[in-house]
Amino acid sequence: MRKILLSIFVLSLGLSAGSFRVTGTVISDNQKMIGARYMGYVKRIYFEIGDKVRREDTLFELESAEFDIMKNQADLALEQAEIMVDMYRTRMDSIKRNRARLQRGGSSKFDLEDMDVIADNVSAGLAAAQAMVKSAAEKVKQMATIADYLEVFAPNDGIIVQKNIRVGDLIVPGMLTMVLVDLDHLEIEAQVVESDLLKIRPRQMVDIEIPSLNHKMRGTIKSIVPSANPMAHTFAIRIKFKKDHEMIFPGMFAKIDIEFRDPPKPY
Repeated sequence: MRKILLSIFVLSLGLSAGSFRVTGTVISDNQKMIGARYMGYVKRIYFEIGDKVRREDTLFELESAEFDIMKNQADLALEQAEIMVDMYRTRMDSIKRNRARLQRGGSSKFDLEDMDVIADNVSAGLAAAQAMVKSAAEKVKQMATIADYLEVFAPNDGIIVQKNIRVGDLIVPGMLTMVLVDLDHLEIEAQVVESDLLKIRPRQMVDIEIPSLNHKMRGTIKSIVPSANPMAHTFAIRIKFKKDHEMIFPGMFAKIDIEFRDPPKPY
């Protein structure tokens, strides 16, 4: 028993405890770059920089003369196809009545065969018109989908931190229009020098201080980013923490104290 206690004591002497401090910045783990899927002019903007938005809120609307023309053409094509279907159906009903009258009147076989030929032609025309209705309806449905693209919605709750558009601006697909930041899912990004990498590990608890708020809390090292800054020889680390102060925002300066123990020195 004495030997075991002595071994533990000697091992503890070989370990040197300490801590070091790094600085970091509060960032959002859920930042969205808002763009548009369709080209058009900005018709209306509902939110400005600093405004809080909820998921599915309309951020802005576009108007497009090209879309209006395409929508009108699609609606007109569907209307014309439906008129043709009604016309062929009316014609088919008339043929059926005439054929029944001929049968009751004892008409010749040739008259009935002629009537059947006409009925087949009208039936083929009706099928073609119904196919046109189906195609036109699909086109109208596509236009409705594009109409949804003309309204840009917020993908999640957050705050608008950047706005690059004004009413009347021309928007093209892929253009950055707004930046939305989620304030509920925050992390801290800090830089650690290469020589201190052996002193940290994922899921390690750290002490965090936000000097501007005079606020302290605990956090956990989420990850060590493997790409280094070749000029400063530093590595980025991401630290998770529970947001327990409503005034913590992205961009705030943070101090992080990391405790460590050096490995025992060889004798």
